[in-house]
Amino acid sequence: MPVRIDQIPSPALRPDPPRAWLWFSLLMVFLLLGVGGVVLFCDQTTIQQPFEFWLPAIGIPFLGWCVLGFGRLLLHVGQHSVADGWDDAREKDMNLKVSQGRSSLKVLAASLYTAVRIPGEPPTQQLDNLMDGVTPLRAQPARQGAEISRHTRLVSGIDGDPRRTLLRILKSVLADVSSVLAQLPDDQPLALLLEVDTGLPEEQWRRVWRRAWRESGIRQSSTPLEVGGLTAVDHWLDHRIQDQALLLVVALQFAPKLPAGTAEVAAGLLFGNQLTQTTLVPIARLHRPEQERKPTADDLVYATRQSLDWVPVDANSIEQVWRVGIDSQRHGAIASALAGVPMGKAGVCNLDESLGFPGCASPWLAIAAAAQTIQRGIGPQFIFSGSVADNGLWGTVLTPIVVN
Repeated sequence: MPVRIDQIPSPALRPDPPRAWLWFSLLMVFLLLGVGGVVLFCDQTTIQQPFEFWLPAIGIPFLGWCVLGFGRLLLHVGQHSVADGWDDAREKDMNLKVSQGRSSLKVLAASLYTAVRIPGEPPTQQLDNLMDGVTPLRAQPARQGAEISRHTRLVSGIDGDPRRTLLRILKSVLADVSSVLAQLPDDQPLALLLEVDTGLPEEQWRRVWRRAWRESGIRQSSTPLEVGGLTAVDHWLDHRIQDQALLLVVALQFAPKLPAGTAEVAAGLLFGNQLTQTTLVPIARLHRPEQERKPTADDLVYATRQSLDWVPVDANSIEQVWRVGIDSQRHGAIASALAGVPMGKAGVCNLDESLGFPGCASPWLAIAAAAQTIQRGIGPQFIFSGSVADNGLWGTVLTPIVVN
């Protein structure tokens, strides 16, 4: 369940203080009624005796006014006490939700393979190409079939067999992560989120996945995570932030059924909880993502501000903005968000424009790229991301690890 600060009730309405002019006027009315009543209903003898005249004429009305005023004062104090109690409870709830919302995950490993990663070149060259907007998008045959469309493909093997290529890619991703997991004991709990978008039959790609896992050298056993996308991060921060378990994400789009305008990518990410994982050295910090509630520009501006507030970090300190998995119809909303929440001189990298649409791997592709960018010593990163499965765009912040 997302943390919703905007759904916290408003502060209590404070009662208006007693109005002096009203109570002074009420006193005059009481006194006039008292004097008038004595004059009308008492005999001449009573009027000629000062004590018997003034006591009912002024004393009793004044006493009644004082009792009524004291009751009004008690009511005012009681209403203030109720409002104070409401505001105290609201503040505690607010502090609890803010504390919960500002939880984060440590990024312990980040692996990334795209069409701009050329065998033989250092992995850093891939990041340079992405940030420079180098685009390998071109018209080429689909991996399966003779259809020609504009898309990007990962480097294939010599024989071009999709299953062999997929196996090589998965083994490469898992090898990058296994070198980090090798520093942990065999009984380290590991949760696995596997997100695959491919036109290969499920039986085939799952067989390839099992072989890649067996040959990866990862000693830890894993348990599957059912929640997908950035919702998995949100859910993890709400329910498993105290776990000893690590979260391993493997996401890829490979040989999609409709390749036009798509990108073949593979990403692997290893996350650890902020308090329970102290063995491995993190490379970045992933903060709680925030999703727009409706596909509108205003809601995206709100999600952008809230995701920055979860850090918290000033928008002007963002040094790089990533865009990925975003439909062309939402480009205006992204422009509105960047105008409504200016991020200084941050560069904007549009991965859809350079690589193509990465499908379910969209957010993980950007997170891996942002984490590797932080490894270079660059400051906070902001990500606008979406995917086919998401009903709205997400705003996500990654920051460098602060050494105390």
